[in-house]
Amino acid sequence: MDKINIDNMLAIEEPFIKVVPLEQLRRAVRHTQKQVERETEAVSAEMAEVLKSQYRLAPEELQSKLDSLIERLQTLKQDLERVKQEESQLIQRSKLRAADLHKLKDFESTTQPEFQHWCRQRLDRVLIDYMLRSGNLNTAQRLVESGNLEHFADTSLFAQVMSIESELKDAHSCQGALSWCAENRSALRKIQCSLEFELRLQEYVEMIRAKNTPAAILYAKKHLSPWSDTQMPRIQRAMTLLAFSPSTSCPPYKAMFDEAR
Repeated sequence: MDKINIDNMLAIEEPFIKVVPLEQLRRAVRHTQKQVERETEAVSAEMAEVLKSQYRLAPEELQSKLDSLIERLQTLKQDLERVKQEESQLIQRSKLRAADLHKLKDFESTTQPEFQHWCRQRLDRVLIDYMLRSGNLNTAQRLVESGNLEHFADTSLFAQVMSIESELKDAHSCQGALSWCAENRSALRKIQCSLEFELRLQEYVEMIRAKNTPAAILYAKKHLSPWSDTQMPRIQRAMTLLAFSPSTSCPPYKAMFDEAR
């Protein structure tokens, strides 16, 4: 009888069961918490102002301010309901993935038909993940649908990644990538990743390329100077870039203007 080595089987499953779905859930919870704190703080401040000035306001104006607060809270409620549904889906996806791996303890040998079926499905999962990471979303989706593997594929996540990549390559826009950095800033800081600086630097370069010097200087003060502790030599070089044109042949600055960036 060919015994199954469960430890080896589980060795490559961490991204499948832990990294992607749980990381998405953690990010959703953190985003919701920040949104609730921000909105409740703003509503509380506005309510305090209304209470302070209620006797000086006309009835119509007071009613308008209260209606505005109610509308804001209703919008927050709708957003929270949407996020709750998203979190429920992520939790359900994690449960299904964990249950799929839990089946391993019931298999007794590698020749067992049920184990072979599990392995074929696992191969499909690996192929789907590979195709998603390679940008072949349509092919991956067909395999997902044919194998009924919706809960085992992170299609929406990779669709977002492809959208950001396309925005960078085709539109020369960093906005989508910067939004992603904002959502994951604490994780990027933890691994000392300077991706956000690279994106900010590229936006600055594009402003110079467009000959929008005043905007580039203001942008550098706001978005590059906070990185001075770790990126000062590159910030200094970036400021020197103002003296060069995109057609320069000076190697350091030619590289910064290079479309390949």
